[in-house]
Amino acid sequence: MKILIADDHTIVRKGLCQVLIDMNLFSIIDEAENGHDALAKIKTETYDFVILDISMPGLSGLDILQTLKTLGIKQNILILSVYPQEQYAVRALRMGASGYLSKESAFEELESAIHKISLGQKYISSVIAEKLAFNSADQAGTPLHERLSEREFQVMCMLAQGISVTEIGKKLFVSDKTVSTHRTRLLGKMGMNKNAELTLYAVKNGLIE
Repeated sequence: MKILIADDHTIVRKGLCQVLIDMNLFSIIDEAENGHDALAKIKTETYDFVILDISMPGLSGLDILQTLKTLGIKQNILILSVYPQEQYAVRALRMGASGYLSKESAFEELESAIHKISLGQKYISSVIAEKLAFNSADQAGTPLHERLSEREFQVMCMLAQGISVTEIGKKLFVSDKTVSTHRTRLLGKMGMNKNAELTLYAVKNGLIE
C-alpha cells in the first residue's frame, strides 16, 4: 500500500512516517512539503491513502479538496490540522475528505482513523466529535461564517490573514474581479464592511492562527 503525507513541517512528517512504519500498514511512504507539490502528486500518482495538512504554503488542504472535487478525483484523504475547530471538520468532510484529525490527537488516533476510513467510513477525532454533539444540542444560533459558500469561506480566511485580492486570485486561479465579488458577497452575508472586521472575527472564532 502507498501513502502520501503532505505537511510543511518536517518534524510532523517524520513523526507520522515513524508511526506508519510501526503500524506496518504501508510499504511506500511518499512526502510533500507544500500544497502545490501535494496536488501534483495526487494527480499523477496512485495512493491508497493521503494525510493532508489543512494549512500549507501555496495551496491549503481545503483548496486541494476543492480542486479534486472539481476534477472528480476520488481519494481517501485524512485532513490533519492544528485547528481543533468543528467548523473546519464539517467543511472538510463536505468537500470530500474521509476524515479530520487535530494534530494534538493525531499520533494517538491515526491508526483508528486509517482503519475506519479504509472500511469506507468517515472519521473525526473524539475531541471534535464531542464539540459537534454539544453544539448540535445546545447552540441555538448559527455562526456567521456558516452562511458562506465553501469558496467564500476560503476567501474570508485569506482576507482575514491580510492576503491581498490579487494574491488570493493567484492562489485560487481566479481573476481579481472574481475575488472582489466573493469579498462583497461574504461581507454582506456577515454584516461587515471591511477586512479588519473579518480578521477580528476569524481570530475570535479560531479560524486563523
